Amino acid sequence: MSCPNDGRGALFTLFYWTGTRQAWPEIREGKMALLNFTGNGGYRGFDFDQCSVAGQLLAASYRDAAPFPHIVMDDFLDPDMLRQVLTEFPDSTTHSCFHRDQERLKFQFRPDQCDGLVTRMLFAELNSRAFLAFLSDLTGIQGLIPDPYHAGAGLHEIKRGGHLSIHADFPHHDVMKLDRRLNLLIYLNEDWEDDYGGALELWDRHMKAAEQKVLPVLGRAVIFNTARDTFHGHPDPLLCPPDRSRRSIATYYYTAAPAARPGIERTTDFRRRPGTSDKRDWQILLHHLKADWLPPALQRRRNN
Repeated sequence: MSCPNDGRGALFTLFYWTGTRQAWPEIREGKMALLNFTGNGGYRGFDFDQCSVAGQLLAASYRDAAPFPHIVMDDFLDPDMLRQVLTEFPDSTTHSCFHRDQERLKFQFRPDQCDGLVTRMLFAELNSRAFLAFLSDLTGIQGLIPDPYHAGAGLHEIKRGGHLSIHADFPHHDVMKLDRRLNLLIYLNEDWEDDYGGALELWDRHMKAAEQKVLPVLGRAVIFNTARDTFHGHPDPLLCPPDRSRRSIATYYYTAAPAARPGIERTTDFRRRPGTSDKRDWQILLHHLKADWLPPALQRRRNN
């Protein structure tokens, strides 16, 4: 799957994903990326005003998307900068990975595990006030908080034969005691063919069908709400050549928790697709049954 591109930039191609085809404001004329870094000596970063305006322009498309609020954007960042991140991508040869039925051959690297200066600068800016303004104006979620710990976030890599089953993400940040609200994914795969697989699937809340499939090509970004029923993943084994892998940037955003937490927390919620051989995670299922049905007093007692 690919987006049509007639040379008018990221925001025009975005309309083909959301089903709305109309002209964009003149402010978009001549820009190759949705968001651009501006120079400041040796450091480059996002411009606050550009971020805010871009978020406002895309807000309706985000809000009205199905199966849950999300947006797919081509040419999200400068492709040359993303190629530089690729040259700095850590070697996963000796790095541990997830290797179980629900997530296989998945490698994660926090920014502090990366030596590349461009990579570290980019992650710093994805946690900046300017980028938070873009996200808030885009999604309508105020008071967003970035994650300096990068829990589960950073650079991701999945190798041939690997997959990530359909799931809803862990809902809380254990260290910061915050509620998870948004995911950002930026893909780093140049010349990625449809036959390689690895498309991000967005499933309806009843797990009946995948309503969106997004091929992970270089410069394409996806932002979506994180809730208990925002099911997503790329569940089929990758068929890319042995010397290729599916690479991406992932960052997550939070808001302050409105109330006291239960004694037993929910965690990543993997789901089976109908009519497939996907494995049910019985251990997590039992954990969630306790979280959902045990009275709060009993939950607290079990954790004392």
